[in-house]
Amino acid sequence: MNWIWFHKLGSPKWFFQWANKWSKFAFVIGLLMLAVGIVWGLAFAPADYQQGNSFRIIYIHVPSAILAQSCYLGLGVAGLVSLVWRMKMAPVFIKAVAPLGAVMALIALVSGAIWGKPTWGAWWVWDARLTSVLILFLLYMGVIAIQNSLDDMQLADKAVAVISVVGLINLPIIKYSVEWWNTLHQPATFTITAKPAMPMEMWLPLLLSTVGMYGFIAAVAMWRMQTEVLVREHRSNWVKKEILDNGI
Repeated sequence: MNWIWFHKLGSPKWFFQWANKWSKFAFVIGLLMLAVGIVWGLAFAPADYQQGNSFRIIYIHVPSAILAQSCYLGLGVAGLVSLVWRMKMAPVFIKAVAPLGAVMALIALVSGAIWGKPTWGAWWVWDARLTSVLILFLLYMGVIAIQNSLDDMQLADKAVAVISVVGLINLPIIKYSVEWWNTLHQPATFTITAKPAMPMEMWLPLLLSTVGMYGFIAAVAMWRMQTEVLVREHRSNWVKKEILDNGI
């Protein structure tokens, strides 16, 4: 198996130049799909036969919840790579993506509360799904706090890598909480292994919103990683050349 791509991905210089090529494309496509999906879902998709129009917040809640988990999965993988292979880009990824994942988790919690009030009659209940997502948000905040409070960058990188890996145990709890315990939260709206229970005019804008959110977050993550690379590699000759050539 050819692992050249893996080693290239760990090179700050290679990643910086690669991100320059793809970040704008991901941003434009992601933002377009996200806008179409949300507008379609909020304004044109049919109302749910049980929940009425209150269900429309699903087009914000579900993509943010999925991205919150995906971002943390990325943190866990990057943490493992950082601890095992010591690749420079792994801690860069963690520092760039942790705030984005925290924002996604917060949006998921707030939008879930707004949805829960008319559905359950309460803004918050200590439901297994809600509690595990709250723990996810706190894990993100812990990673961010450690990165910004420790002056020793190497120590901070190692600490957040360990937290990122250990925190992965929370992801299956989030996913299977509605099956393992009696919860108010409904099961997954759709999965890649099963036919959607909703009609196409309801699940298609949700799919567009989710894919668009992935593209949007990927673009912002690449920009944040580029900034972090410049900070960490500012003494490198290639960074100085990049600054001179592009006026960064």
